[in-house]
Amino acid sequence: MKNFTQILCVFLLVAGNIFGQQEKGIIGTDNWLHNWTEFKPKSVDHGEPTQILAGNITEDTKLSKRYVYLLSGSVFVTDSTTLTIEPGTVIIGDYATKGSLTISKGAKIIADGLETDPIIFTSNRSVKRAGDWGGLIILGDAPITKFGSGSVASYYTQLNATIYKNSNYGGENPASNSGILRYVRIEYAGKRIKNAGYFNGLLLASVGNETVLENIMVSHCAGNSFEVLGGEVNLNKAVSYKSNSNDFKFNYGAQCNLSNSLAIRSPYVSNSSGARCLQVNSYDNKEEVDFTKKGTLVVAKNITLITDSDDLKSDINQGLVKEAVYVGHNASLEMVKSVISGFNPAVLFEDKIRVNQENLEKIKFTDMYFNNCNGNIFVENNMNNEDLENWYGNTAFFNVYSKSNNSETFIDLKNKRRPDYRLRINKIIASNEVDPDLNRIDD
Repeated sequence: MKNFTQILCVFLLVAGNIFGQQEKGIIGTDNWLHNWTEFKPKSVDHGEPTQILAGNITEDTKLSKRYVYLLSGSVFVTDSTTLTIEPGTVIIGDYATKGSLTISKGAKIIADGLETDPIIFTSNRSVKRAGDWGGLIILGDAPITKFGSGSVASYYTQLNATIYKNSNYGGENPASNSGILRYVRIEYAGKRIKNAGYFNGLLLASVGNETVLENIMVSHCAGNSFEVLGGEVNLNKAVSYKSNSNDFKFNYGAQCNLSNSLAIRSPYVSNSSGARCLQVNSYDNKEEVDFTKKGTLVVAKNITLITDSDDLKSDINQGLVKEAVYVGHNASLEMVKSVISGFNPAVLFEDKIRVNQENLEKIKFTDMYFNNCNGNIFVENNMNNEDLENWYGNTAFFNVYSKSNNSETFIDLKNKRRPDYRLRINKIIASNEVDPDLNRIDD
């Protein structure tokens, strides 16, 4: 009886550990990346455009799967209009005219694709590259911490009174509804604009929480894959693949739930400015922010952040790999049951953040899996992170640390057709103790 009890206890302990590991990172009984994602978009031929989208869309319009659409110049959906896009529709951004699609404040987009028939935004060049066209912009009337209203007018090359009006965002309605984006792919976006930086793959500015944002993949973007300015946003099953800039960027009072989502970085395409998987800021310019409003808060649950590298140590030594997560002053982040694998280091705090209980309670890491990172959590420009390691290494946070390569850590990330980035739990040997070799940044 005693032996049986001991065996049962061991079984329950092992089962509990496996279950706990299985909950970390992206989850699902099946690989939800199947069917609708595309990790080799260069090899896909969508045919020639048969219809042109240009100017302003001022009445309810439906795009049909039977056509391939060319997005020419700056296209706006305005005047409380709804743009509906059928599953399987292909919209091609024009390189020459910097094609982009903006859903203005008060208008809606219903892009409700299917797992087996996603909606695709892509490039019209024969040899596709990041930054071939603009991107998709959705503007709402949810709150933002900027004084007055915000504007994205700097993205557009031709400016007039109508464009200024249609490029404004911000208001007082956190429950505003800008429509649906579901089973949507955005490829090769992020066109560079003189004196304005880069378009993003998907820019959500003051978007409200009634907007549905699920199963969205942004790949090979020259700007940020996903950028959220203000608003209250729920992003579920969002995928960023080999972005030149940040995968997910939040700013100006964004209140966001980011769940079951994935970012895959390549050391060879990231720009030199220190692009991250997850960047959480409260402002760029302190003088333009109303601090009586809610600061940026991101709750990230079941997120997987990976550096795709065959020789991580060499790439780190060459300065090609940076931190996965960056947290700015006055911003709050709660990261739960997530995986950070292969970064230098895992997390970096802005140097304005003082390490004290008040600030650390606004930046939480719980049930995390830190794997193969050159250092865990640091303050910018400070090599001594003992206080941070003592805080987040406390067993009460249930964080685990490991040194395994990606092929041992994830189920099947080398399968370009159907990669599976869920944890390979049967080969993980994790510990709640911080390994001294994990708690440093090499010189």
